[in-house]
Amino acid sequence: MSVSDVSNLFGFLGGLGMFLYGMTIMADGMQKTAGSKMSSFLGMLTNNRFLAVALGALITAIIQSSGATTVMVVGFVSAGVLTLNQAVGVIMGANIGTTITAWIVSMSQLGDAFEIMKPGFYAPAIIGIGALLLVFAKGPKKRMAGEISIGLGLLFIGLDFMSGSISPYTDAPIFADAFALLGGNPLLGMVIGAVVTAILQSSSASVGILQTLAMNGVVTTNAAIYITLGQNIGSCVTAMISSMGSSRTAKRAAVIHLTFNVIGAILVGSLGFVFFAMRPDFAASEISAVQISMFHTVFNLSMTAILFPFANQLVKISGLVVKEKEEKQAVADEVQDQEMAAALKHLDKRIFESPAFALETASLEVVHMGQITLDNVKLALESLLEGSAEKAQEVYKVEKTINNMEKMLTEYLIKVDSLSLTERQKQVATNLFYSISDIERVGDHAENLAEQAEYMIEHQLDFSQTGYEDLRRIGSSVIKSFSYSIEARQSGSMDAIRKVSQYEDDVDLQEEELREKNIERLTSGACKASAGVAFLDVISNLERISDHAYNLAGYVKNEL
Repeated sequence: MSVSDVSNLFGFLGGLGMFLYGMTIMADGMQKTAGSKMSSFLGMLTNNRFLAVALGALITAIIQSSGATTVMVVGFVSAGVLTLNQAVGVIMGANIGTTITAWIVSMSQLGDAFEIMKPGFYAPAIIGIGALLLVFAKGPKKRMAGEISIGLGLLFIGLDFMSGSISPYTDAPIFADAFALLGGNPLLGMVIGAVVTAILQSSSASVGILQTLAMNGVVTTNAAIYITLGQNIGSCVTAMISSMGSSRTAKRAAVIHLTFNVIGAILVGSLGFVFFAMRPDFAASEISAVQISMFHTVFNLSMTAILFPFANQLVKISGLVVKEKEEKQAVADEVQDQEMAAALKHLDKRIFESPAFALETASLEVVHMGQITLDNVKLALESLLEGSAEKAQEVYKVEKTINNMEKMLTEYLIKVDSLSLTERQKQVATNLFYSISDIERVGDHAENLAEQAEYMIEHQLDFSQTGYEDLRRIGSSVIKSFSYSIEARQSGSMDAIRKVSQYEDDVDLQEEELREKNIERLTSGACKASAGVAFLDVISNLERISDHAYNLAGYVKNEL
């Protein structure tokens, strides 16, 4: 091997590295920009499968990876955000959306009219502009645009490096022999395509490499067709791995993706084998990058159109492949009771594929935790005002769930915070950490109220009628304050934030007033000292709950 050969090998490896790294940077920037809109996209998915296909294609075109989209779909299905019927449409759309990368790669071969679109012509300028934005721009959106630009430029320069390194060997017999072998053996061609895609974890990247070889005239038509079909199957590997150890429903979503692509590969591969046997001259002809893009697009559109009416059958097939007993075992291992099942509902690591959506999911679960805690505060007040030991015991049970949720959400947020987030998203993540702590403290105060209720029952103590009325009044204000703080986190409503502030001021005034009135009752002998001390402890806990509600609203206000 000569020095020139070694240099070309290094050039190819460097080009491949720039291509893959550029694609990763571009996809990461795209996800930061559009990830926050994905939840609203998915919220539009009712039972309209046409819309699901369109949104699946759109999301994949944005984030440049059908594998990432499908992994997210598996996570959404596992989290209960999507049903299997809705997931089918998104998966079909993901296969269509992934063709956009193939067209980007083949732009340089679209003819003289697209001369300026050749990678070597404008990629350096794109990288230069991107670097300027990344270094000097102050706004996060501009820096993100710079990040995407650098990724796109590196992608194109990587393609140029790979193409330039291969071009001296286009006449080498090894290429002709290899692609003749792959073209004559459909199964081997598909396996090669699937394995390369599985290793790269991206069908877009593997199709791009195949197109680079095609640009240098070393790929035969039949080999390219079979390899492309295999690449579609290989794109399922990421989702299949992702679904391991998950719920039966999540596994079924991954199986649907695999089944869809395998059926497509078998149908088109069989037709191709017959056609190429009839037209060996066409089979052995060279194929261009543009033609690969065209086949990739037509294949995915056609298979979506053909299998679209059979979406329900794909769901049924997935049910036959993934047996019911796996679900029972997964549920037994994953959750111990219904409360924890509710707490785990949306926390799925597959959603980390979209950092913005993972953050929004965490926010929703913080709201969920707040709602459970709000109900427990109400229950604790009822146990105190009604003298119910049964309700006090129920408060203790729910408090354990709240503590478990705090631990679970904190661990989840630590992982979310390590993802690729914008500055604002990092601020939201930090505020969610604080919010979890405040909500957990509210749960502790609810437990304190239940303990006071049990103390009153055990020692046969009672408040005066006026005392009970005062507790109902301040309790009502506290519940409203905490309720509006949860609403503020859920909706980002400035009106809810203002109401929290108003009720917090009201609670502070009431607490001061009730403390003075209680001292007067104690000094006049109108109530027992032990009951008076309990009363002071109750209003102190209620006032602290209102303080935490004010903190929660303040975090949301900082984000607006």
